[in-house]
Amino acid sequence: MNKKLHTEAVDTLFDAILSLETKEECYTFFEDLATVNEILSLSQRFEVATMLRDKKTYQDIAQKTGASTATISRVNRSLIYGNDGYELVLNRMKK
Repeated sequence: MNKKLHTEAVDTLFDAILSLETKEECYTFFEDLATVNEILSLSQRFEVATMLRDKKTYQDIAQKTGASTATISRVNRSLIYGNDGYELVLNRMKK
């Protein structure tokens, strides 16, 4: 875990996120917390991660998501060398 990320303020933010109970509550909270572009960027990265895990090509991913090859590459590095956060969530969503 990145020590710079692990702060009391981030802990509080994550506690707030974990308190959300419905998708509608997520929309309400995140629309107040972040810009539309920030939310769309996060959702794009998650979609890229899903497609990379499904062995889609960079070209297919870029065409479907509009993500740049730099973004796709960054997400791919996270999948390979990261903390397995994407894997954790993607595995749970499969169930």
